[in-house]
Amino acid sequence: MKRDYYELPESGQIMRLLWKCAGGDRYLLERATYSDQIKYMCLGGIVFATGALAGIAGGYAFYTIFEPRGSAIENPIDLQTVFISILFGIIWGLMIYNIDRFIVTSTGKGDGTEAITIGELKSALPRIIMGMIIAMTISKPVEIRMFKTEIDIKLREKQLEQQAEYQSKVDKTYADREKLLIADFGKISEQRNSLNQRIKIAEQAYTDNLMGKAVGIVGGNGPLSKALKSQLDDLTNQLATFDNQNGKDLAELNKRKDELRNEKERARADNTKIANGLDGLLERIKIAHEVAGFWISLFITLLFMAIELTPIFFKLMLTKTTYDYLAENRDELIKAEYGIEVKYDYYKDKQGVERHLTINHEAEKIIFEKIKVTEIQRELTLYAINKYKEREQKKIDDNLDDYINSINPHEQSS
Repeated sequence: MKRDYYELPESGQIMRLLWKCAGGDRYLLERATYSDQIKYMCLGGIVFATGALAGIAGGYAFYTIFEPRGSAIENPIDLQTVFISILFGIIWGLMIYNIDRFIVTSTGKGDGTEAITIGELKSALPRIIMGMIIAMTISKPVEIRMFKTEIDIKLREKQLEQQAEYQSKVDKTYADREKLLIADFGKISEQRNSLNQRIKIAEQAYTDNLMGKAVGIVGGNGPLSKALKSQLDDLTNQLATFDNQNGKDLAELNKRKDELRNEKERARADNTKIANGLDGLLERIKIAHEVAGFWISLFITLLFMAIELTPIFFKLMLTKTTYDYLAENRDELIKAEYGIEVKYDYYKDKQGVERHLTINHEAEKIIFEKIKVTEIQRELTLYAINKYKEREQKKIDDNLDDYINSINPHEQSS
């Protein structure tokens, strides 16, 4: 808008976009001062940046939630999860952007001075709490990304600890189960193990004798070797006889041992998968607090809170400017155009709080017209009824018999 005494620079597309982000009225801003335009552009920039940060942080958080579980150190990027996290990140960013935009636009100027009073803080408290919650949701994903290297190392250590602990539990569980299994076939198993042990001893003695390793004995295939060989053959025959007599029980024992062994191997194979499952968002946030410490984590959260709450406090600190007076004038003109009158602090409610009285003249005018039209229609209806009554009375006066016949024609015909 051109003036003789003051000329505003033409606003660009980026500036107008940031005005929209801050909920500014372009029509009024283009007629206000340049400082008003800059203020709303900065407010819009903060709102836009907060939404963008929320989208990036949310996208990373969603990727951490949906990514395939694996080693914290060697975990390649999954493209399908990337696309899903980008989609959810955009939705999350737009949602936070709209919430921030609502918070900024719904926050008034307070009392129009730079000082922030207790009353202004009380009225802005719900918006401040919402802003703090949003800031925390943004700061945590950023925090775990900032310390990703340290978190991955700590997380891998926890995964290995979890893996070792689970492995120990698996070994203990299946060792106990194997003991119970052997106890079921205890006598047979002990006898067979005893025969196997005696056979091993006999084999060793026979071999040592042939090789000349026995003390004071000359090696060779002599009488002693033949006796040891005969003893070994006898033990082997006893084992074969034992297996034939207890074949079914031994087969069942070996079968159940194999099943137990295979089940144990499957459980050990699941060990890595279970340990890698220790890679969720919550675990990373916990480790981030351990790595960063209380004060650094608090500082990062406070930093995002400052970014998030800056527009709210700035709006409370802003003094009234040309834009605000133009906005008030616009509101009054619109109310006048539609016949709306507001009498400020007109009455006190039951709690003693002063309230405004709103009078909708256009609505009252329509209601008044409807009431009058209804009253006129009622009067005209009464007048028509009276005229009809007079006409009928005149007919009766002129000819009473005809009227009586018209009322009760059956009696006349009978």
